[in-house]
Amino acid sequence: MRLRLVQPEDAEAIRSIYNHEVTSGANTFDLVARSLEEQRHWIDRHRGAHPAIVAVEDGVAGGTGTQALGFAVISPFRDRAAYATTVEDSVYVHGDHRGRGVGRALLDELLRLAAGHGFHAVIARISSENEPSMRLHRACGFELVGVEREVGRKHGRWLDVAELQRML
Repeated sequence: MRLRLVQPEDAEAIRSIYNHEVTSGANTFDLVARSLEEQRHWIDRHRGAHPAIVAVEDGVAGGTGTQALGFAVISPFRDRAAYATTVEDSVYVHGDHRGRGVGRALLDELLRLAAGHGFHAVIARISSENEPSMRLHRACGFELVGVEREVGRKHGRWLDVAELQRML
């Protein structure tokens, strides 16, 4: 496995991982799957100070291509200028590759990049039923700072959001 910045040619693989969560999970509160064009626009927005990274495996199953195992991104926390040194992280791992250290590698690299870009704090907003993501973030030094009760509704259920924070 290797980690690298997301490239335009990763759009379909990332879209596939993300859209699976949109349609079947509660790890994102998006309700509509992304189009390929929307995913390409997302990639364009995540260059520079707010990068997206992808974990890939080369030569999968004897092939010569790469397979995306997961991706992660740093996003602005809020639009107002006083929040400029705080970012929000998101980590998504393909279902076939969970529990193998992909998420940890992605989050560790994302935190390194965030510190390198001069950010001061990282916020993770996680569906409180997503215990694997909660464990991952705690293992990487995040602390629970609050819970927003029933702020999302998806698949006919009310969902809480746990907010975790790590200072860099």
